[in-house]
Amino acid sequence: MTTNQMSRSHEPGLEQEDLGSGSGKPSATLTLTAALLGFALTCLDASVVNVALPTIGSSFGAGMSGLQWVVDAYTLAFAALMLSTGAFSDRTGASRAYALGTAVFTLASVACGLAPDLPALIGARVVQGVAAAVVLPASLALVRQAYPEPARRARAVAAWAAGGSLAVALGPVAGGALTTAWGWRGIFFVNLPVGVAILVLLVRAPRSRPRPAPLDLPGQLTAVVALAALAFAVIEGGTAGRVALPVAVVAGAAFLWIESRQAHPVVPLGLFRNRTVVTTVAAGSAVSVAFYSMVFVFSLFFQQVQHHSALYSGLLFLPMTGLIAVTNVVAGKLTGRYGPRLPMLVGQPVAVAGLLALLTVDARTPPVLVALLLVPLALGCALTVPPLTTAMLDAVPAERAGLAAGVLNAARQVSGGLGIAVFGALVASGFEAGMRLSLAVSAALLTVTSALSFRLSGRSASRA
Repeated sequence: MTTNQMSRSHEPGLEQEDLGSGSGKPSATLTLTAALLGFALTCLDASVVNVALPTIGSSFGAGMSGLQWVVDAYTLAFAALMLSTGAFSDRTGASRAYALGTAVFTLASVACGLAPDLPALIGARVVQGVAAAVVLPASLALVRQAYPEPARRARAVAAWAAGGSLAVALGPVAGGALTTAWGWRGIFFVNLPVGVAILVLLVRAPRSRPRPAPLDLPGQLTAVVALAALAFAVIEGGTAGRVALPVAVVAGAAFLWIESRQAHPVVPLGLFRNRTVVTTVAAGSAVSVAFYSMVFVFSLFFQQVQHHSALYSGLLFLPMTGLIAVTNVVAGKLTGRYGPRLPMLVGQPVAVAGLLALLTVDARTPPVLVALLLVPLALGCALTVPPLTTAMLDAVPAERAGLAAGVLNAARQVSGGLGIAVFGALVASGFEAGMRLSLAVSAALLTVTSALSFRLSGRSASRA
């Protein structure tokens, strides 16, 4: 579900010596390849782990809360720091930031593969998430600077986005295949050759000049504390959870107070005075809860309830994920012709219908039927994401488009992570009952955002 995932990044300038080089075309092509591989790698790691979770749990004797942290340690670090890493990329220079992020991500992947216990794995996943948050905006900035001509740049950005969509689609299948062939550690070790290849390709990439960019460190810190404490409260529960919840509330209040007074906040609260922004952020969050949480829940369902292998479980997601990239393209064309409201009003009810159909699933349901019932959910979500992204970008002035896209994608990642935390807690207390409640909650959220989507104008989103 990775369409138009742009973070807050400006278009860095090239150093003067790069402008006169005679290797423009090879450099641009290799830069796009490096950027696409890095973006795909960060997207892949958000989904490839799900199918391997039961094997990881057996290896370390981990319960449901431990498995939730394996996923959310990456997702929440990725989401929270995405708010600031666009500015970090500008201050450092996109090429340097991308190389640094890729190197750290690769080393953290090796640390995940070598982890001797669950806490070490979770810690390495946090570092992976931090590095991924640096890689994403820097990769897009590299593409933008390598293709200064608008038409060629548009095609390059489309290829970059398609790489992310393909990685998300192949994640469950790749996770199942790697886990079956090499064990769960293989899903992390496979990042090593890809990371090395990216660093080699970056040798031919144009160098970026650092640019002044404000960093809101107090806002970023309080956001991280609030999200981490909230996730801890939901996942761990008990006495520790009751202590963490007030910490989350206090940190969240401090974040809002800081953001209302910062000259350059990571999340400008004024954005949310625009009803289109509110609608698209809400819809994007609901889609992420439904999609990412259901991949998590049904990965466990196929293996722990129906007792299928990791490889077979991964293949069962192929009908669901294989249509995502194609549907994203169709959604983009529909948005261009009819505006964002129509595809959003079609996509979200389709996803709701899919979720309601899945309420009939139990341990005796044929797995192929479950795989087919997951398809409407994926189609509906894939049909919704491109138009809501377009509506969000239409709703703000052009100079704030990168910032708005960063806020939207951070909200989507956070919502997906918190959805996994909540639904993981529900299925831990009784799998089938918890699964049905999770499906009902997801359907209710998308029903509400479907109603909100009527507030969008018919042809295009309202402009600020």
